Amino acid sequence: MDPQTLMTGLGTARLLAIIRGADADACFRTAMTLIDEGVTYLEVSLNSADAPAVIARIKGEADGRARIGAGTVLTADDVARVADAGAEYVVTPAFGPSLQAAVSLGLPVLAGALTPSEAYAAMTGGASAIKLFPASLGGPAYLAALRDPFPDVPFVPVGGVNRDTATEYLRKGALAVGVGSPLIGDAAAGGDLDALRDRARAFLAAVGDVER
Repeated sequence: MDPQTLMTGLGTARLLAIIRGADADACFRTAMTLIDEGVTYLEVSLNSADAPAVIARIKGEADGRARIGAGTVLTADDVARVADAGAEYVVTPAFGPSLQAAVSLGLPVLAGALTPSEAYAAMTGGASAIKLFPASLGGPAYLAALRDPFPDVPFVPVGGVNRDTATEYLRKGALAVGVGSPLIGDAAAGGDLDALRDRARAFLAAVGDVER
């Protein structure tokens, strides 16, 4: 996937589901449940159990219905492992060596940044978008302030994003929002998949209601 395809897709989907868990089978079931409900962008965190294998398994079963990325990608070795597993993009918690390693392989990167300096450094380093993290420290108002000097930088707030704040971030100009536990709940630990379906429908309805 090239960076423009990622940006266009995220801008359409508006929701990036973040899966993290200690049970590889549960992470896989979580991903497939989300895809069945219409979530089209998913990130499997590398601090999940057998994350590369889970990514490969989701890719094989999704049959093109969703775009699968890898999160918590910190090192060049991490990038190599997730690229081999078929990850279509990488997400980092911070600006670091994984950015250049991914760019060199042609993988789009959502690079973690919080401050203006970090965001600028990541974008000039080749990031496709900025993962504003942890977004909860400043909230939607902080995103709006960042967009004043950086109106063309695509921001994806992550960290403490719930259904209500998701819509506020989008109204303040976020490309999309990344959502972990408020969406996933206990599903990635073997929890209730029917409840996950309900949360997925609610989040999709919420982000879909925001005027584009």
